[in-house]
Amino acid sequence: MQPTLVSRPFHREGWIYEEKVDGWRMVAHKVAGTVKLVSRNGLDHTRRFPGIVAALRKLDASGLILDGEVAVYDALLVSRFEWLRHAASPPDLSTPPLFLVFDCLQARGKDLRSQPLYVRRNVIEDVLDEQDMVLPVRRLADDGLKAWQQVLERGYEGLVAKDPASPYVGGRTLKWLKVKQPHYREGERGWGAAGRIVVPQGRGLV
Repeated sequence: MQPTLVSRPFHREGWIYEEKVDGWRMVAHKVAGTVKLVSRNGLDHTRRFPGIVAALRKLDASGLILDGEVAVYDALLVSRFEWLRHAASPPDLSTPPLFLVFDCLQARGKDLRSQPLYVRRNVIEDVLDEQDMVLPVRRLADDGLKAWQQVLERGYEGLVAKDPASPYVGGRTLKWLKVKQPHYREGERGWGAAGRIVVPQGRGLV
């Protein structure tokens, strides 16, 4: 399920607004003690992220399929996609690779794709209770324009607005809409931040 890009922030009554994580899209599969991390193009990256795999194995649920992003965070807890590519740790790295979960396709062997998003989110929060490397993606303000202001203040890449009644479907959808900061980190190289157009001020993976 992929959000459709729109050009400007908006508010839609009843919708939810989440941080757009600047990471690597992955689907996690857990059956009994076996865990796999698979990218959107079908490549297996299980061995690449052993900490996340170990955390997924500890979850008190099997028959589990989670959709999310692998990401690392800087000292201000802003996700930094470019740092996932480095073999060495950048000086401002604050976290190991984390798995930020925004959807659950299956839990305890039950297919949840036809269930509304708010039900699937409740399952995520139940399954991931007290985890520190596999976390629900951060929610923003209930008002879309206030959520966008949080994006600007905290230095996020953008936000994803979602219809809480939406089922999980394949491909791109108008039930999920993403808004991105224009020219976000354009020109950024290595571990520098010359291309950042705002100063991040968010604190905590809340």
